[in-house]
Amino acid sequence: MSVTTTEHVTALVTGANRGLGRRFAAELVARGATVYAGARRPETVDLPGAIPIQLDVTDPDSVRRAAEIAGDVNVVVNNAGVSTRASLVDGPIEDIRLEMETHYFGTLSVIRAFVPVLERNGGGSILNVLSVLSWVHPHGSGAYSAAKAAGWAMTDAVREELAPRGIHVAALHVGYLDTDMVSYIPADQKSDPAVVAALALDGLFAGKREILGDEMTRAARAALSTPLG
Repeated sequence: MSVTTTEHVTALVTGANRGLGRRFAAELVARGATVYAGARRPETVDLPGAIPIQLDVTDPDSVRRAAEIAGDVNVVVNNAGVSTRASLVDGPIEDIRLEMETHYFGTLSVIRAFVPVLERNGGGSILNVLSVLSWVHPHGSGAYSAAKAAGWAMTDAVREELAPRGIHVAALHVGYLDTDMVSYIPADQKSDPAVVAALALDGLFAGKREILGDEMTRAARAALSTPLG
């Protein structure tokens, strides 16, 4: 069955050493959950109450080891991400591949590794952190947008596949957050990641399929029904 509260929650958060991932881990700890804080360099996890775990979502062996260690998990927050700001035509192909390996294949790798864990533990919930750029595709962030759009499609397909197996899958879409990833964006255009993390967890435990983290994202979602010019 899907998880509806943080009571008896054991969660894995990927990319939990900084940014939004750290806020997710902190919010879960504050709500009484046991939290595995995944990071490529676990020594960089400094959150009291969290359990650091080595996890590089682009490394299948690392993902497999994490699933073996965190065998009591019933909630997975797929937060790990990267932003190269590469364009699709002129950007380095290595950057474009990194975006897809991280946001699409990396997220899917974690899901595939942890589905058996969630099933053994009686079901659970998965939250995939996506973006307003799942729907809005500026050329200056072509690689990121394409990877997040692929992640959106994957999330919808995986949700249908896992629902009969007692696993709820949700997506968080959000715009700019006040984190290092978008330090070049003016502060008044960014949301507080702690607020977004709390909102997203509320939505996840309420059984929502999509969680819209800010006004920019709500407007973009509503505009998807607008005819193309």
